[in-house]
Amino acid sequence: MKPLEPNLGSLAIARDILLTPFGLDESSLLKALGIMFTHRLDYADLYFQFTKSEGWSLEEGIVKTGSFSIDQGVGVRAISGDKTAFSYSDEVSERALYDAALATRTIARQGAGKIMITTGMQQSGGRSLYLPHDPLVSLDATEKIQLLERVESMARAKDSRVVQVMADLAAEYDVVLVARSDGIIAADIRPLVRLSVTVIAEQNGHRETGSSGGGGRYSYNYFSDALLEQYAANAVASALVNLDARPAPAGPMTVVLGPGWPGILLHEAIGHGLEGDFNRKGSSTFSGRIGERVAAKGVTVVDNGTIADRRGSLTVDDEGNPSQCTTLIQDGILKGYIQDTMNARLMKMSVTGNARRESFAHLPMPRMTNTYMLAGDKDPAEILASVKNGLYAVNFGGGQVDITNGKFVFSASQAYMIEDGKITYPVKGATLIGNGPDVLNRVSMIGNDMQLDPGIGVCGKEGQNVPVGVGQPTLRIDGVTVGGTA
Repeated sequence: MKPLEPNLGSLAIARDILLTPFGLDESSLLKALGIMFTHRLDYADLYFQFTKSEGWSLEEGIVKTGSFSIDQGVGVRAISGDKTAFSYSDEVSERALYDAALATRTIARQGAGKIMITTGMQQSGGRSLYLPHDPLVSLDATEKIQLLERVESMARAKDSRVVQVMADLAAEYDVVLVARSDGIIAADIRPLVRLSVTVIAEQNGHRETGSSGGGGRYSYNYFSDALLEQYAANAVASALVNLDARPAPAGPMTVVLGPGWPGILLHEAIGHGLEGDFNRKGSSTFSGRIGERVAAKGVTVVDNGTIADRRGSLTVDDEGNPSQCTTLIQDGILKGYIQDTMNARLMKMSVTGNARRESFAHLPMPRMTNTYMLAGDKDPAEILASVKNGLYAVNFGGGQVDITNGKFVFSASQAYMIEDGKITYPVKGATLIGNGPDVLNRVSMIGNDMQLDPGIGVCGKEGQNVPVGVGQPTLRIDGVTVGGTA
């Protein structure tokens, strides 16, 4: 089999963890694929995975919860036309692999299939987007607890109104190996860490909550004291702002979105609608619209899985294809969709390296990696100064989106009023209501300050959760419907 592997060391490690201990080698993988191809198929793959994860939670100065888990298994998939057969086993063995391969033949057409397997290994060059850390061993248990205690102490020291602090630390070491019916074998070693801090502040019997955090494909050593101070300061500031916030007004108004995490609105209201499966089935508001204007001039949106160390980045996707930077919307014109192998083949489009799955027990589907809008040419101060009366939303909480029509509702967790070009007082209870494509066409000013989120995103689709990144510059959007509490 031919390695499609940016880092041959990762392939060797994956073999040592996922194949050798169970008496498997490449001949075993070829035999399993051959079993599937005794019937006619278009494509098949084997997905081996070993995942080690942990979580620590501190509250009131005490570690209240801790968890540790190891999960491993193999998923076997066969595709014939637009039909998919899938079987998985949490036992990794030759027998379990062959049984799973036999189970997938139910969807195959009669007649012998052609399996395009080459022999021999050919070394290929490539890239490495993150180091193959095992983050769980980068600190010992005492040091992990001390890390949580430090961020708690920092948050409490920021303001006497802080009455409670919760801090969470999590890490994952994920090793995957993919063998495909076209003869490709690929592997990836994916570290992931995240730290979050939540504070409760009280004033005159009234309480508000603020949170912050971040992470990426690092070891625990990423969380320097300077970064912990930033997380603590942001969480406390968010809670204190909301203590003084007034009820948000309602009605159509100009909205300015801050840079970075507010890109979650772009991810939900626009990004999901650009995934290949929705568009192949015609259920997206963007279906059949490539080449059409779907956003205001100046709006360029990309999905980029190649940014070093980012939470949403992948050296290879869960089909073994290298991730890439895909332009989805360019200067307002729809250019393409996010694709996995099956949907790209059926739509006669190129694979974009966006096949993702939560685990070996799940089917892959086209998913976002790091999705963001590129910067424009406006100074953020100029954008704010241009607004006579409007809302400045700098952070978001939850939201809901209907993929079929692009309608969304999002809650702003930190927002301010803009009056005569100046930020005046904070408001709470503001929700943004609209339609994704419509909102994109209402963008009138794009800042030069594009930022990515700090590394906190989790995307859900059809019951599967995967880590993602979002981002955008400061944006002015005209005529947005704001639901308020005033």
